[in-house]
Amino acid sequence: MKQVSGRILTAAMKQLLKMLFFITVLTVLLFATSGRPDWLMGWIYAGIYACGLVVTTALMLPRSPELLAERINIHAGSKKWDRLLAPLMATAGPGLTIVTAGLDMRFGWSPHVALPVKAGASAFAVLAYGLLAWSMVTNRFFSAVVRIQTDRGHTVISSGPYRIVRHPGYTAMTACLLCTPLMLGSLWAFVPALATLIISLVRTLLEDRTLQMELAGYRDYTRRVPYLLVPGIW
Repeated sequence: MKQVSGRILTAAMKQLLKMLFFITVLTVLLFATSGRPDWLMGWIYAGIYACGLVVTTALMLPRSPELLAERINIHAGSKKWDRLLAPLMATAGPGLTIVTAGLDMRFGWSPHVALPVKAGASAFAVLAYGLLAWSMVTNRFFSAVVRIQTDRGHTVISSGPYRIVRHPGYTAMTACLLCTPLMLGSLWAFVPALATLIISLVRTLLEDRTLQMELAGYRDYTRRVPYLLVPGIW
């Protein structure tokens, strides 16, 4: 029991350190490019992002501790195409969005974005992180890479938000991505954000196809839940 607990604790610490490092890098990029350490919306964005990731990990620890170990490892069984798409979607895309927003703040490229719009985007981002946390806590196979986790007894998850759409995690990440330019008042940041969105949609389709072809019971699940990301639409 102590050995298992130690493994879980080590995985949790590694995951937290990994996230804190990424949050720190994004925050430094945001304020270094903007040249505005007093940028209130920048701090609000960083705070929401940091709290969302940390709270999600804290919720996963007692419910799906083995998922923490899964998410920090790069597995040989991951799809080759995902080794390119995953970092583009998770790091490069958000990083470019942040840098663009910071430079926009410095040089004033975009027209003024009203405070109610920024506040609404911030509130929507909080809800999106809530959906992401719900998805990760519900789905103990919510890996950072696309692979069929036969070593972990991979099965179809159809409870929680998965009763509504097949990929609620992508829905949440898409919402967060689109909220970022509005929160930071940068219309130009939509350029890298939308490019990242396209990558995310491609990855969603490829992952869904992989699950249909390789995961037992998933085709039946798609008949019960026909929508990938947005209920009633797609």
